Amino acid sequence: MMRFVRSSLFFIVVIAAWEAACRAGWWSPVLVPSPLSVGQYLWTSLLDGTLLQAGAVTMTRLGIGYIIGLLLGIPLGLVTARFQFAQDTIGVLALGLQTLPSVCWVPLALLWFGQTETAMLFIVIMGTLWAVLLATDHGIRQIPPIYRRAATTMGSSGFHLLWHVLLPASLPHIVSGTKQGWAFAWRSLMAAEIYVTIVSGFGLGHLLHYGRELQAMDQVAAIMLVILIVGFVADKALFSPWERFMRKRWGLS
Repeated sequence: MMRFVRSSLFFIVVIAAWEAACRAGWWSPVLVPSPLSVGQYLWTSLLDGTLLQAGAVTMTRLGIGYIIGLLLGIPLGLVTARFQFAQDTIGVLALGLQTLPSVCWVPLALLWFGQTETAMLFIVIMGTLWAVLLATDHGIRQIPPIYRRAATTMGSSGFHLLWHVLLPASLPHIVSGTKQGWAFAWRSLMAAEIYVTIVSGFGLGHLLHYGRELQAMDQVAAIMLVILIVGFVADKALFSPWERFMRKRWGLS
């Protein structure tokens, strides 16, 4: 409770200082909007449904692309961990592509798929896939060798060894990888929505882009705040409980 109170007081002080600086005219409202104008935009966009509709479009794209990235990344990570040839080919490719900024996939997606939802999903999948693949591969390789030897001695091999021994033992690393993949997918989608315009659905990235085009800094700041809140809620609601469970289950806390 005290931690919540301290955190709340900190943000209240920050917002109050921000508002006071705006009222004192330290900077132009064209460049830095006041918290009051940001709040007014959020309230208005909530009432007319603009924010909720954009958020629903963005989260749908994110969820579909992220799930596809997981379904591809985890099996490929298991393959690269088990076979040296896959490690020397797919593993090296994944290590190189993970360092590629998400925005670099945008021109390629536009050339291949045009201004379509498929281009959006492709960018999100590319942002998710490689992080999850590498985390799964790393998790398998970090398992103590005695686990494998003990399971083999008791007759486990092949798919049974992979599914019942190696995969459960690597779950803490895989969970961390899925969290990292979510962060990359979120950033990738924002880059995609800023640069790829689709008439069928406008997401949060589009609202951010149009706010910049119209020099509506209250809209830009408000959408940035929404993006931060969504990321924070996703971390606390989806990944933090799993991480706490894994640390407790594996005796790490």
